[in-house]
Amino acid sequence: MKNLAKLKMLILAFGLISTLAASQKISSNNVKTVVSGTSTLHDWTMTSTAGTFHGTVSGTTIQDVKYTMNGKTLKSGKGPMDTNAYKALQADKFPVVSFSAASVNLGKGTMTGKLTVTNVTKNITIPVNVSKNGASYTIWGSAAIKMTDYGVTPPSFMMNSVKTGNEVTITVNAIAN
Repeated sequence: MKNLAKLKMLILAFGLISTLAASQKISSNNVKTVVSGTSTLHDWTMTSTAGTFHGTVSGTTIQDVKYTMNGKTLKSGKGPMDTNAYKALQADKFPVVSFSAASVNLGKGTMTGKLTVTNVTKNITIPVNVSKNGASYTIWGSAAIKMTDYGVTPPSFMMNSVKTGNEVTITVNAIAN
């Protein structure tokens, strides 16, 4: 009986060590994020390459997925547009846009998690494509959201003669090691 208990403990310990050894932490500090939308004047895009991504690979799954981006790293190439966007995002008060999910599988599929913009957090399901190349993982996802769902008033300028559409598409591309 005593030997059986020791054997069970040994098997349990081996299983825990094997699981820990099979896990790989991955991260990236230059995640590309593109936010695109429309206005009464023209379509527009803003891009950031300063997002961060963290996760833990276990088999064919990335667990504990975390993405963050400072809203003021989004740039359109047009200073006044950037200023209007930061004001709408309340970027001084709520500087970080974030997304977290329990896990995502390799391949094409969806990932469900929590997206936080301003001080509003909502559950969202995002179509994704996750691939592995050597020790690197590429995580790509794109989703359309309504700014007003996240407490963002669509920007307008020129005395409200030019208005931004309420729907934007957020596309994130992370290459993590």
